[in-house]
Amino acid sequence: SSFAKSRHARHLPASLRTAPPAAMSFAPATRLLATRLAARPSAAVSRPGFAAVRALGARWKVTTAVDGSPGTSEYRMRFKDASGSEISPWHDISLFAGETGVYNAIFEIPKNTKPKMEVAIKEPKNPIAQDVKKGKLRDYHGPIFWNYGMFPQTWEDPNVVHPVTKCAGDNDPVDVVEIGSATIAQGTVEPVKVLGVLAMIDDGELDWKVIAISTADPLAKELNDITDVEAKCPGVISGIREWFRWYKTPDGKPLNAFGYGEEALPKAHAIEVLAETHEAWKKLVEGTTDKGKLWLK
Repeated sequence: SSFAKSRHARHLPASLRTAPPAAMSFAPATRLLATRLAARPSAAVSRPGFAAVRALGARWKVTTAVDGSPGTSEYRMRFKDASGSEISPWHDISLFAGETGVYNAIFEIPKNTKPKMEVAIKEPKNPIAQDVKKGKLRDYHGPIFWNYGMFPQTWEDPNVVHPVTKCAGDNDPVDVVEIGSATIAQGTVEPVKVLGVLAMIDDGELDWKVIAISTADPLAKELNDITDVEAKCPGVISGIREWFRWYKTPDGKPLNAFGYGEEALPKAHAIEVLAETHEAWKKLVEGTTDKGKLWLK
């Protein structure tokens, strides 16, 4: 097919190059990718002896409470500390998990689901809510195959142009794509081992996608850098890149691009990204950077 011969398809394993072009329904493409990834001996496959869903806040003492019903604009998942006081998952939970290369991540979207949930950075206390676009609740056109969330105490500054990509930040916390075998429940605060990062460019904005794995996953001890992911989980990096490249096209949006020659950058670069965006977040909350409409504690 024309897709199989395209420059985008070369980033996929041969078995995935039958994906349809953007003009076709995105759902069949995502189902195909899910089937192919599920058949691989990788972190995307469930492993015996590992709980299907990680316990909420197992290592960070927070609880959550829900207002409204899922699938409505009133739905909010709120975070509370040990005293029962509401906290901001963006500002009050530490980025650092106390171990080199390990960071706390807050999960918004469990794998194999479609509702586009996110920490609401413009609302008081930043609860998790479903994204709204043009007055309608937003869903992906096909499920995302990895657990998806954000790193607390990070911020991609829209006032700073990146020297390599020549794009400014997207005004959001840094995203994490977790490739482990378990489904991580929404609202979970989970220590993850950082493995690498993709420099996605969405509508001219830099939107880092950090690739990581839960420290509790059986495969975590075998994965120490992005080269290990490619060696032990073939197809996963390509799958992530292509999913994020195509996922907006059913709405008539163009393909997303990637900086650095579309390569997944190594762990050291991902840690630099987290360090830089943590410094940007500190300037934001200290008031030395314009907050715009963002909610700060």
